[in-house]
Amino acid sequence: MAEWIERLRDSTGRIGDKFKPQPRAGRGVAGTSTRKRLIIGGIALFLLVQVVLAWIWSREPDLFWVTGKDDAGRTVTGYSTTETLIRVSQTLLDKPGGFLSNDITPPSVFLDNMPNWEMGVIIQVRDLAKALRNDYSRSQSQSTEDPDLAQAEPAFNFNHDSWMLPASERKYREGISHLQAYLARLEDENQSETQFYARADNLREWLIVVEKRLGNLSQQLSASVGQVRVDTDLAGDRAAEMATPRSEDRVVKTPWLEIDDVFYQARGTAWALLHFLRAAQFDFEQVLQDKNAVVSLRQIIRELEESLSPMRSPLVMNGKGFGLFPNHSLVMASYLSRANSAVINLRELLDQG
Repeated sequence: MAEWIERLRDSTGRIGDKFKPQPRAGRGVAGTSTRKRLIIGGIALFLLVQVVLAWIWSREPDLFWVTGKDDAGRTVTGYSTTETLIRVSQTLLDKPGGFLSNDITPPSVFLDNMPNWEMGVIIQVRDLAKALRNDYSRSQSQSTEDPDLAQAEPAFNFNHDSWMLPASERKYREGISHLQAYLARLEDENQSETQFYARADNLREWLIVVEKRLGNLSQQLSASVGQVRVDTDLAGDRAAEMATPRSEDRVVKTPWLEIDDVFYQARGTAWALLHFLRAAQFDFEQVLQDKNAVVSLRQIIRELEESLSPMRSPLVMNGKGFGLFPNHSLVMASYLSRANSAVINLRELLDQG
């Protein structure tokens, strides 16, 4: 009896196995492998696209030609400065990648060199827009300011990293629109109330601001390796006082993670300032010739051109003084310091009667 039961069990098992569905060999493993390859390939393609975009968007725009005449071939005082300010602002917004300082998506959110370059440009745009509003377009302190310039200047001073409500680009384009309206009236011979006064004192007021910007950047660039500086803030005035006491010797050093930020902000400053000074050559030509200051202005332009030489290194090197490796910040500081000295000399020439 037991033997018969055992035979029946074996027979049932073999018969049941015949009706069970048999898995297809290798089907599940091959499907999983294909999906993994697709996912990995998609991620690799996404990263490659991000790297390519980051490289393209991190390239500095080329210099453009500054003209001294309008579209009709006429020489209009103030046209070159205003038109150059518009083009610099448009380049800031329309270069490859657009305006990156307020982006919150990759790859822009991971980039810092170009946003710092943009910061250098926008500071110069703000300074010139302020000079245009307060000095160039007004004959004296009691005169009425231009309505479009009164709107353009605060638009450019809007926060540079606002993503929305409103976006920084929107406010800057509003400023550009007001500059274009001012320029259109400036070219219209019937609009006698719209003026640009190319006087020595007006140019001098703007150069005072330029001098301080270049001096500040030169000091920050020079501090890339750290140095001990003597405090000369109160020099030349015996009665001068400070809010809080400070040591005569101070150790000044730019943080390591901010060295490239300062470097690219200086590059953006030099790029924008070079265009504005070229425009000043046209609009203030008679003033510069009268003060025998044309050569001084050309020297500033030459130093800024040299400071914008192409970068041959993928990184901003920070060698120690006369060490084995170069220090790009000190090279940049050298050019800006010489440009700053030339600005001081130009301003002194404009002060002469």
